[in-house]
Amino acid sequence: MNPTDLAFSSALDQARLIRTGDISPLELTQVYLDRIAQHNDRLGAYITVAEERAISTAKQQTEQWHQGDRTTLPPFFGVPMPIKDLAPVAGLPCMRGLAALRDRIAEYTPAHIQAIEAAGFNLLGKTSTSELGSMPFTEPMGLPTARNPWNLEYTPGGSSGGAAAAVAAGLAPLAHGSDGGGSVRGPAGCCGLVGFKPSRGRISQAPEGEHLMGLATPGPLTRTVADAAALLDIMSGYVVGDPYWLPNPETSFLDQLNDECPPLKIAVATEIPNWPIHPECQAAVQQTATHLEKLGHDLGIGCPDFSGLEEPFQKIFAGAIAATGVPPEALSPMNRWLMEQAGTAAELWQAIGQLRFISRQIVRFFDNWDILLLPTYAHPIIKVGQWSSHAPEAAFKAVSEWVIPCPPFNATGQPAISVPAGFDSRGLPISVQLVGKPGADAQVLHLAAQLEKCQGWTQHRPPEPVS
Repeated sequence: MNPTDLAFSSALDQARLIRTGDISPLELTQVYLDRIAQHNDRLGAYITVAEERAISTAKQQTEQWHQGDRTTLPPFFGVPMPIKDLAPVAGLPCMRGLAALRDRIAEYTPAHIQAIEAAGFNLLGKTSTSELGSMPFTEPMGLPTARNPWNLEYTPGGSSGGAAAAVAAGLAPLAHGSDGGGSVRGPAGCCGLVGFKPSRGRISQAPEGEHLMGLATPGPLTRTVADAAALLDIMSGYVVGDPYWLPNPETSFLDQLNDECPPLKIAVATEIPNWPIHPECQAAVQQTATHLEKLGHDLGIGCPDFSGLEEPFQKIFAGAIAATGVPPEALSPMNRWLMEQAGTAAELWQAIGQLRFISRQIVRFFDNWDILLLPTYAHPIIKVGQWSSHAPEAAFKAVSEWVIPCPPFNATGQPAISVPAGFDSRGLPISVQLVGKPGADAQVLHLAAQLEKCQGWTQHRPPEPVS
């Protein structure tokens, strides 16, 4: 297999190649480091490349590979991957999209990232994020902008924009992300990838308790549903003291993809009450619905009412930014404006109560449906800097109108996956979202895997970095 084909192969395939001796961990790591050196300056996917650390780990793994029993190796032994720079990794910088934190070195590694390393992954570095992870584009002030491999004039989304750009460009086989309002699903949709937001409590955030009042969760960005399921298996699990938790399934998420999928009741939403949806996003939903109907599922029309979510969401995000303690002068105008909206503790608790009240109404919609199919974002991908000249309040309104299909399911804690649905009229990726009942992560992944088989999106590669 040539280096380019190898770079675009799945993490599961790479793990098999290492176990069979077709490639060593050091050789595979070098493939990615070479591609990062060649393409990252244009893409801004990685904010930190941990080359020395990755090479050292790969050498140790290669020596272990030569000397030991390969059948006893951890499942992703020797496979490289990056971590989003909102999450700390002990010994590596953790800037969180803030130029002022360039020299801050993390002192601890969260439990779910420790699990990633224990599974044999070799950490390549940290991927770019928007400032404090607050925006759906990755243009942090004073740091490199992340760009979309399908067209460098466009955003790869945010806040896991660097992670999505890295995977789409073949600078990583898969990536760690996090999603507090669409920050895994949106970048996946912008870059033609699979982006899964697990149910609340599926992945521990120890040693911290929760992020954004339970709105945010880590999640995988991958090219295949199988890789997403396999990485979810690795990341999942309760740690003593977690404020939310779900039991791990008796059968792994990856193995459940092989089960037969019974017909599901699927609500199709080409329209969202009180929010405009672009015709091309509507067409992507309709086309996906046609595939699902051919697969034997029972389809109908329906969508929950998301009205009233914008205000409490804004208040919680504003409070989170204020709570960081970052001086206002170190923040972008948008985050400075958000910080000013934080209000009092009483107002924050009122916002949380309002969010939970609306969330119950949304979850009740699923009493009659197994799955909701709707757009990932309300209109196609924006250009880099498209809203940079807007006043903060106007930019926030534009952001809200773009991402509206995503945040409701951070509020409810339901599992949701963004999957490719072809290309728009500009040749850029367009996507749809599948949302399941609380805790039904396996069912969502299974349905996405069915779509993957009939649509074949894993064969697509962007033209920019591979030309």
